[in-house]
Amino acid sequence: MSVRRLAEASVQPATFAFNKAMTDEARTWIKKYPEGRQQSAVIPLLMLAQDQEGWVSKAAIEHVSQMLEMPLIRVLEVATFYTQFQLKPVGSKAHIQVCGTTPCMLRGSEALMDVCRSKIHHDQFHLNDNGTLSWEEVECLGACVNAPMVMVFKDTYEDLTPERLAEIIDAFEAGKSVTPGPQVERTYSAPISGLTSLSDDVAVLKSTRDREAREAATAPAADAVTVPPSQAAKPKTDAPETSPALKTPSPETASVNGEKVASVAAPAHSAANANQAAPAVEKTEKQRTARAPRSEPAAAFKAPETKQGSTAPKAKAASAKPSLEDKNRPAGIEKPAVVDDLQLISGVGPKIEGILHSLGIYTYAQVASWKKAEREWVDGYLSFHGRIEREDWVKQAQALAKGGVAEYIRVFGRKPV
Repeated sequence: MSVRRLAEASVQPATFAFNKAMTDEARTWIKKYPEGRQQSAVIPLLMLAQDQEGWVSKAAIEHVSQMLEMPLIRVLEVATFYTQFQLKPVGSKAHIQVCGTTPCMLRGSEALMDVCRSKIHHDQFHLNDNGTLSWEEVECLGACVNAPMVMVFKDTYEDLTPERLAEIIDAFEAGKSVTPGPQVERTYSAPISGLTSLSDDVAVLKSTRDREAREAATAPAADAVTVPPSQAAKPKTDAPETSPALKTPSPETASVNGEKVASVAAPAHSAANANQAAPAVEKTEKQRTARAPRSEPAAAFKAPETKQGSTAPKAKAASAKPSLEDKNRPAGIEKPAVVDDLQLISGVGPKIEGILHSLGIYTYAQVASWKKAEREWVDGYLSFHGRIEREDWVKQAQALAKGGVAEYIRVFGRKPV
């Protein structure tokens, strides 16, 4: 990439300001970004400045910097990095950007550049004598199928010949408008010879398929019968899921009553028949009965706890939660104006913190003062099974109460989890 610099001081305007329409547009862009991220609008605002003046001047860069409260060097970096920003004055009526990438080069873009050299200026980024036209070579403009092509401001002109480009340049010089897009008989990027596929809408449009289905469904049947013909190896049923008359389109037209007449009804359920053995095999009727329970020798050993009337002790029941009236319950306090963040104590999460608050525990000092009996009461109330002792809540609370996070790091060598 070549070095991009601002235009000479001799052509730089003294000041810059958005007009009313552009000011409203700039404010709309800034509002699209969250608070504190307004600097993300730097590219849209620079483009608005270029749309208004035709190029981006130093004064415009300074104005955008002030609007976004952004360091000037940051805006300058953006403006000089992106080649979409014109840093020097361009033609007031047209700035021709000729694509020179491989597809356009193979299709004659060099000849288009020769037209620009002869009709505008020999060198790029130079104005013609009237200051109304300028040109430059650019990389891919995204219309490779329609190569070669040029872009004038925001419109593309495609499928060009040197003669047609000369006519377009003359039209802009005369202040006339030129219809953008392909300059030959083609529709957008379709084949220049016309459509070669999908030339009709048969089986493509849903509306066509629906129309054909309706016509087939309403057409009179040639050989209508009261009962549809039987189909070997297929069950006869009037269920909608398997009825061929309900498929669309269908050549068969049969009423539901006709289906029922031709169908064989399922046999009624009979518990006696279900329990009857096949006569051809058993020649008798057998009832299915459950297997008799296997007898157990009288001398078989039985564990004492399985014997009827056994008085063996049962497993110890789970210990019940300690009472709130227990004398070992830690003393609670009224909720103070400033509540300590008990979640800084390792092992205390949002749910446990809420339970501690319900017990009147709000500060590190309260936890740091718990005696053994009080710790055991809280441990049992929370069903922690010794967790308070293992995680040493008291020592953690003492450090936090003494000096906050800094003291915690000094004592434990890490931040609170």
